[in-house]
Amino acid sequence: MPMPSLSVFSARAALRWLGSCLLAAALPLGVAAQGLLGGPAATATVVQSDQARAELVAHAPDGAGPGQTVWVGLQLTHAPEWHTYWKNAGDSGLPTELRWTLPPGVSAGDIAWPTPRKFPIGNLANYGYDGTVVLPVPLTVGPDFQGEAIAVQLDAAWLVCRKECIPEEGRFVLSIPVQGSTGSSGAAFAASFAAAPRNQSAAGSLLQPEDGFLNVSLARLPADWRGKTLEFYPEITGLIEPGSPWTQAWDGDRWTARVPLSPHRSDSPAQLALVVAEANPPGQGPGLAGARLEVPVQGAWPAPAPLPVAVPDALQAALDANAARVAAPPPSGASTITLGAALLGALLGGMLLNLMPCVFPVLAIKVMAFAKHANDRAAHRANGLAYTAGVVLSFAALGGLLLGLRAAGEQLGWGFQLQSPAVVAGLAVLFTLIGLNLAGLFEFGNIVPSRLASLQAKNPTADAFLTGVLATAIASPCTAPFMGASLGLAIGLPATQALAVFAVLGLGMALPYLAASWIPAVARALPRPGAWMDTFRRGMAFPMFATVVWLLWVLGQQSGIDGAAGLLMLLVVLALLVWALGLRGRGRAVLASLSLAGLAWLGWVVGPSVTRLQESTPGPSVATAVQGVSWQAWSPEVQAALLAEGRPVFVDFTAAWCVTCQYNKRTTLADADLLGDMAGKNVALLRADWTRRDPAVTAALAGLGRNGVPVYAIYKNGQTPRVLSEVLSVEEVRAALSRL
Repeated sequence: MPMPSLSVFSARAALRWLGSCLLAAALPLGVAAQGLLGGPAATATVVQSDQARAELVAHAPDGAGPGQTVWVGLQLTHAPEWHTYWKNAGDSGLPTELRWTLPPGVSAGDIAWPTPRKFPIGNLANYGYDGTVVLPVPLTVGPDFQGEAIAVQLDAAWLVCRKECIPEEGRFVLSIPVQGSTGSSGAAFAASFAAAPRNQSAAGSLLQPEDGFLNVSLARLPADWRGKTLEFYPEITGLIEPGSPWTQAWDGDRWTARVPLSPHRSDSPAQLALVVAEANPPGQGPGLAGARLEVPVQGAWPAPAPLPVAVPDALQAALDANAARVAAPPPSGASTITLGAALLGALLGGMLLNLMPCVFPVLAIKVMAFAKHANDRAAHRANGLAYTAGVVLSFAALGGLLLGLRAAGEQLGWGFQLQSPAVVAGLAVLFTLIGLNLAGLFEFGNIVPSRLASLQAKNPTADAFLTGVLATAIASPCTAPFMGASLGLAIGLPATQALAVFAVLGLGMALPYLAASWIPAVARALPRPGAWMDTFRRGMAFPMFATVVWLLWVLGQQSGIDGAAGLLMLLVVLALLVWALGLRGRGRAVLASLSLAGLAWLGWVVGPSVTRLQESTPGPSVATAVQGVSWQAWSPEVQAALLAEGRPVFVDFTAAWCVTCQYNKRTTLADADLLGDMAGKNVALLRADWTRRDPAVTAALAGLGRNGVPVYAIYKNGQTPRVLSEVLSVEEVRAALSRL
């Protein structure tokens, strides 16, 4: 939620808004509701956070046809001790904003604000609502409206506060049928209507300002109010000092009060709209129904005082506390590295990528070409540069895409492409074809037109470039274990510096091949050509097939067993098609045609189940080798609840497509003695699964200075979160536990 501009509020109002939010523990502007941490708010009828539950509700007991008035509203149910704000928020806060998108012929009115309550906070005070409240809005259905239902879309933003303030937002949709009755929320609307202030004539009432005060004299208020303490709510923000003490009295049926004026007010109205009501009744929700008057002002307003040059002591203390909070040391192990260190880490991490099972075969086959043409130095050097360009440009493009999507509001991290079932399935198809080619089942020149096949031979430099692109596609998910801190830093850097980190990562990956192509000693050190080369090539097919098995398992986590089985059937028929294309004579045409038809039919039938992302549900507890110790599904709420109990929390940020995650899970994190140590210290074990896109996990990783998995963090109240290394060891975890 953006800060109000000075063109909308006065400088005094803006200062008051800023100061009070800082006094409420530094309002984290720009942070969406928990559960909505990612980009645009999700479209729903209900938005839930730890602080409030928001729901779009409607009330149309007589239908919603032309000429009818339909009531819709945002129903806010606050957690204990939390509140949102009235149209005049008081000393701090912001009113709830509702922005409607309606079909032609339907128009929305203003919020029919219920009477607020007063929430004192030290020497300040706010006006708003706790408990449950509906903010009703009338919709007028014009005579020209046509349709069977009114499609209502609401973009809402609200500030929910306790001692701290959290901006929340949501996008809601609702369909109100024209015929029939919509009345399931009738009781909620009735309560809101009952709490609305009643319009009352201001005859006999007047306001008279004087230096520092506003003298209030209201006549003809409800008789049962006489002798009771009332609250005074002006609808103009920043006019009075809500939290300062003031006096009031009854003179027969006339209520008088002397209310402190704000010395820095920006308005001097000739007539003031205000609400008076009984002082805070017991209970929650809106206040008791008040009276709304538009009272004339007699006399001249005193000149407002200039804004103070010095910041008030209370505000300065809050600013100092906020600065200390910002300057607090980052989590242990978080991204505190410099740009130079990040570039060095990217270079070394890129070099290590060549050892990954899915990358090594590609590099090995390319290097084998040196053995066949050891003396063609010019071709080697051209291919080395082309391969390097393909890798570097691909990493930079992938990094640029990630940065662009994040700038557009998407909550994404490195490896985001493998959170899409379609990408996983596409990689499985690609690796299957590469594996079949390495195994000798087919040669590209035998299954594609000769003109197309000759392009590879005629353009070895272009072939090397495309090999670099391919190597990047299969290597990018494996980067986090080697350079998680560098990538975490890169995401927060300016675009040019971030892209430099991604480019250097690609350079590191391409460096071994580049060195081999430019240094003759490397080519001379390779074994001489022979039959071993064909055997080696066929052997390299098996790491590719193993990668396909892994990708099928990843897809099963995302699309379920039906999706994985569907992809496996497609791969079998694809292999049949490739084999058929390598045949000779009439059999080639017949079998290839049948295989192609079968592949198309399977794609139509099972394709949707392959690419469909199944609904994510929190997994059950997973038992370990130690009795009584189990892994629970992570969420911000679960973690906060465990920390509130005083328990340390160990969080495993993982994903099915992360090979290092699976290795650590089956070695260090399965060590019985280590699990016993954790049980002895009453450590809670949480597993944050990032296999699918999850903005909450992305935000938690960003808070630790990371942008990919694996990440292992230990939390304890009163201590800075401790981030462990990506390739985990039992000794490292024990050392971290000893500091709890």
